Amino acid sequence: MTFKTLGWTAAGIMATLSAASTSMAQSADALIDKLVQKGILTTKEANELREETDKNFTTAYQVKSGMPDWVTSIRLGGDFRVRAEDFDSDNPSANDRWRFRYRLRFGPTITLWDNFEIGIRLASGDPVGPNGSQGGNPLSANTTFQWDGSRKFIYVDTAYAKWTPIHSGEWTVSGTVGKMDNPFQISNMVFDYDYQPEGAALQMAYSPTAKHTFKANGAIFVLGEINQSPSGVQGAGASQDPYLFGGQLLWEAKWTSKIETMLGVSAFDITNPQVLDNAFVPNVNDGNTRNVLGSLVYNYLPIIGGGSATYKLASFPFYEGEFPLKAGGEYMVNTALSSNNTGYRVGFSLGKAGHKGNWDITYRYQRLEANAWYEEVVDDDNVGYYQVAYPGSGFSSATNPLGAGFRGGTNVKGHLVTAVYSFTDFFAFNFTFYLNHLIDPNPPGSPSQSIHMLADLQWKF
Repeated sequence: MTFKTLGWTAAGIMATLSAASTSMAQSADALIDKLVQKGILTTKEANELREETDKNFTTAYQVKSGMPDWVTSIRLGGDFRVRAEDFDSDNPSANDRWRFRYRLRFGPTITLWDNFEIGIRLASGDPVGPNGSQGGNPLSANTTFQWDGSRKFIYVDTAYAKWTPIHSGEWTVSGTVGKMDNPFQISNMVFDYDYQPEGAALQMAYSPTAKHTFKANGAIFVLGEINQSPSGVQGAGASQDPYLFGGQLLWEAKWTSKIETMLGVSAFDITNPQVLDNAFVPNVNDGNTRNVLGSLVYNYLPIIGGGSATYKLASFPFYEGEFPLKAGGEYMVNTALSSNNTGYRVGFSLGKAGHKGNWDITYRYQRLEANAWYEEVVDDDNVGYYQVAYPGSGFSSATNPLGAGFRGGTNVKGHLVTAVYSFTDFFAFNFTFYLNHLIDPNPPGSPSQSIHMLADLQWKF
């Protein structure tokens, strides 16, 4: 028996066994890779064998599960995180506090014939409105430990359909509808990383060479739906639904095996922003100028430019593999205004966590003026302390008549340091430290420093 025949026989046995379980399929892939490394199989033969393995596994799965034949795969995944966080301020009226929270996310991704994908993810979360009337926080899936061990909420985090009709060697084009992961590659100065928009998106990528990729992302997000004129929405009618339109162009380059860069420009527009008052959408952040009724005063048409550069060291103490050094920044200007309308961030990172024994440390400075962008979609952990809430902000209540509190959003400047260590590929510790001030405190001149610390343990599955 020749070595090649022996290789095909061994790989064929593993391929047959792989039809019984996913773990066997992974073992078959590992064996095929080893046979290629030994020169027993060519790359072409290995790919053909993998295709046959996948076909056998899919057939067996359909028989066992009863799924229709147009379902080609189902992948389950998610994560669980526990968090302790601390809020402190130099304002004498502030009540420093600790709170404890968890986040759970879980769901399937289903692949269908003809390049279709269905994604469903459920997530934990606290309600925003009274008795949960406004559903979960759009910027967080955290659930607070409270109410004497009461039962907690589970929400739909994503529910989307994605079609990728083009995925050749140079071009990739996909369209997504539903409640989705954010299609824009942009920092949380613009969109909180937990923001899951609802609407439609189109994404394209073109790679003329192995070193350069050009991307174009566009989307329309639905921010609200008005049936006639609900109470509290001033002058709103059924034809004045608020939408967010966005477009983005990116250039990603790998100049050498050690040097990478990214440049991008993005633009956004919110239609009918005046209807986005605190009675109409979840009121999470603060900072925008509002009238006494809570309606936004200004329009939001920001343009954002950004970029980054990465250099990889061959090695670094107490780190596995190449060690990336990355620096970058963003600048934003709301073209609908001439003052109090800009934001920027600059920073760097050392290393990259995610694999066992690896870690990263990140620093950034950010300044986001009050009307640079819509307050309700930016980072809600990037907080400052308000001694008195802004007029129309909607944070005053019978128990807190001044609306005092720690709040994220716009009108905040300050520092952020994060440190992450991966104990395993699936288990990590994350420490986050914000040190911020309000750009325009209320009342003017009042102390507004905020220290927000978060310590997380996270498991991926």
